[in-house]
Amino acid sequence: MSKRNSNEETIEDVIKKLIKSYGMSKNHDSYQAENAFKKVMGAPIAKYTKDVYIKNKRMYVKLTSSVIREELSMGKSKIVNMVNEEIGRVVILDIVFV
Repeated sequence: MSKRNSNEETIEDVIKKLIKSYGMSKNHDSYQAENAFKKVMGAPIAKYTKDVYIKNKRMYVKLTSSVIREELSMGKSKIVNMVNEEIGRVVILDIVFV
């Protein structure tokens, strides 16, 4: 019996190829970053988060509390590292709290 060449791929790999081929990777990165931010920061911070989006590798986070905005701005680099680590690759280089 001859051995067949397997062209099996995981579903994750197929989805990644589809996202890339349809040019949706920027939207997917933004979606992943928003979810990673909310997961890393937890429910108390997510409650005060109004909007999260990415533009030019910079994450913009709109917050409803000025006190939390000031507290989070103190640890910007740590938050950037935690979000990128949660995603598994470097998606953002900076974070701006608005």
